[in-house]
Amino acid sequence: MLPLLSSTADAMTAIGGTDLLHLAADATPGTTENAPDTGGLADFLRGFFGPLFLVIVSIVAIFFLFTREITRFAQFLILAIFIGIVFYVPGIIEVIAVALARAMGVPTE
Repeated sequence: MLPLLSSTADAMTAIGGTDLLHLAADATPGTTENAPDTGGLADFLRGFFGPLFLVIVSIVAIFFLFTREITRFAQFLILAIFIGIVFYVPGIIEVIAVALARAMGVPTE
């Protein structure tokens, strides 16, 4: 056996196992302590992108009205209403995220 690999094998035997799953099980509890806090993420995104969304909607709507493209204005208005619901209805982002997770088979709390 190569000298580098023999020291690894000795270290694995010394900790009580020869498989890598033993090391992975020991490393798992420490990873949850370093997880980022996402408690206010939805509120932050709503506060940041909400006003920006309103400005963009206003500019595009005025453009469609001045160019007399009423059909595109109506399509854009319907799309803007649906996107506005995501930004301004409290809790809708969390509901959508849980629904997508359940649809993919991820267990939710």
